Amino acid sequence: MGFRREAQVFSSGINSLTIGVGDKAIVLGGENVLPFYVFDAPIANRPKVGVAVSDLGYRKDLPGFDAFYAGESSGGGWLESVVDMAVCAAAMPGADFLVLSLDSAHPNNGDRSVEECAALVKAVIEAVDFPIAVEGCKHIEKDSKLLEKVAEVAQGKNILILSAQEENYKVVATAAALAYGQNVAAESAVDINLAKQLNVLINVLGVKPDKMVMNLGSAAGGYGFEYIASTIERVKMAALGQDDAMLKMPIITPVYSETWVVKESIASEDDYPEWGPVEARGVNMEVSTAAACLAAGSNAVILSHPDSVRTVSGLIKALV
Repeated sequence: MGFRREAQVFSSGINSLTIGVGDKAIVLGGENVLPFYVFDAPIANRPKVGVAVSDLGYRKDLPGFDAFYAGESSGGGWLESVVDMAVCAAAMPGADFLVLSLDSAHPNNGDRSVEECAALVKAVIEAVDFPIAVEGCKHIEKDSKLLEKVAEVAQGKNILILSAQEENYKVVATAAALAYGQNVAAESAVDINLAKQLNVLINVLGVKPDKMVMNLGSAAGGYGFEYIASTIERVKMAALGQDDAMLKMPIITPVYSETWVVKESIASEDDYPEWGPVEARGVNMEVSTAAACLAAGSNAVILSHPDSVRTVSGLIKALV
C-alpha cells in the first residue's frame, strides 16, 4: 500500500496587511499553511522583499552598489540625493517595497532634526510611486518624536512605521495607526512571550491587529540565528495551530542591518584571502540569512544589495 500524505491546512490563518495605495500596493500575510507548503494549499500572498535606503548613503567601496546607484539604472553618475537613491531603489529588480532608514537622526550620526527628516520622507513619498516603510534611527527617545511626525506627513499613503518598541509603543503606535491611519510594526527581542505581550499592549490602545506586523528581531547566520529561526517558527505555529489572535500578524525581518556588519562580511580580503571577495561574502550572508528567515515563516525580509534582492526574489517566485 503506497504512502498517502494528508495535506496540513490550518483552519486559522495569518492576518492580511496592505502597505501602500493604488495598483502597486502589496499585501503581507493571509496564508493558512506553513511557509512554502504550496503542495498543501495555495499561498494567498507570496513573501515580499524590501530594499533599504539609508539617508546616510551607501558603501561606495563595493562595486555592486556603485554599479547600481551610479550605473545605467541611475542615468550615470553617483546619486548624492536620498530622493534620487529612493527612486532608483524602487526600480531595483525584485524589490516589492522601499524601506527608508532615517539613520542621520541618531545623535551619533549627525542628529538631524525631526523636521528635516519628516521633510525628506515627504519628498520621497512624492517622488516614489511605490509601497514605503520608514525606519527610525534606533534611538528610543528620538524615534518617539520622529516616527510620530513621519506618520503625520505620510497621511493617506498607508505606509509602514518601523518600529514600536516596549519603551515607546504608546507614542509610536498611537500616532501611526490611530491618529494618521498608518501600519505599525511591533518590535520585540527574539522572544514569543515578549512579542505577544507587546501586541496585546498595542491592541489595548485601540490599534487593530490588521494594522500591525511583527518585527521579532534579526541576526546574521551563525550569530545566534537559531534563536531567530525558532522564535519565528514558534510564533507561526501558535498563530496557525493554536489560533492565537495576538500572534497572527505578518512577520517582517530586517536582514540587511545585521548581515553587513559581521566579520565575514566586512573583514579585509588581505587578512582573509581564503574567504574570497568581501562583497561576495556579504551578499552570501544576506541571501542565506534571508532564505532561512523566509523558511522559518517571515512574510517579508528587508535587504540592501541589488544582487541579494534579485536572488531572494527569484527564490520566492520559484517556490510560490
